[in-house]
Amino acid sequence: MKNIKEEFINMINTIVDIENILFEEEEISDSIVKLETNIDDSTGENLGYVMGLLMEAGAKDVYYTPIFMKKNRPAYLLNVICKEENRTSLENIIFEETTTIGIRRTEYKRTVLERETAVVGTEWGHFKVKVCTLPTGEIKCYPEYESVKEMCQKSGKNFQECYLHLQGILS
Repeated sequence: MKNIKEEFINMINTIVDIENILFEEEEISDSIVKLETNIDDSTGENLGYVMGLLMEAGAKDVYYTPIFMKKNRPAYLLNVICKEENRTSLENIIFEETTTIGIRRTEYKRTVLERETAVVGTEWGHFKVKVCTLPTGEIKCYPEYESVKEMCQKSGKNFQECYLHLQGILS
């Protein structure tokens, strides 16, 4: 006959096993690199052009943050999120197309939701949606920007009206 301590340990182990099954979260993780540099002597047109080049060359995201540098000079902090395999080509664009003389880089690990793109038909035509699966199994759908933009151009309706229409269909 088992003693009470052994029975208690077995009961706890069973509860832990059940919790692991019920709350198991399958994480999708990968690594990204963030490139950043301060730019204080560039026009808005040049910065916009560089952003376009970086996105076309494989950046996952590009954004600027207004900052002040030494001697109170207004400037921009350029941030580029990318995969390691695109890093060198993106750094080359930054060096060639801006006046920066140095780029900082940091590698990050991230957790991302499982996602896929689907096509949904409506009375306004077909459009793409991003389908994301939360760790709980819940599904969330978001209209893709380019599909909403195309729908606006075809229908003559504004962006918010098209987005809300598509979001309503997905709900």
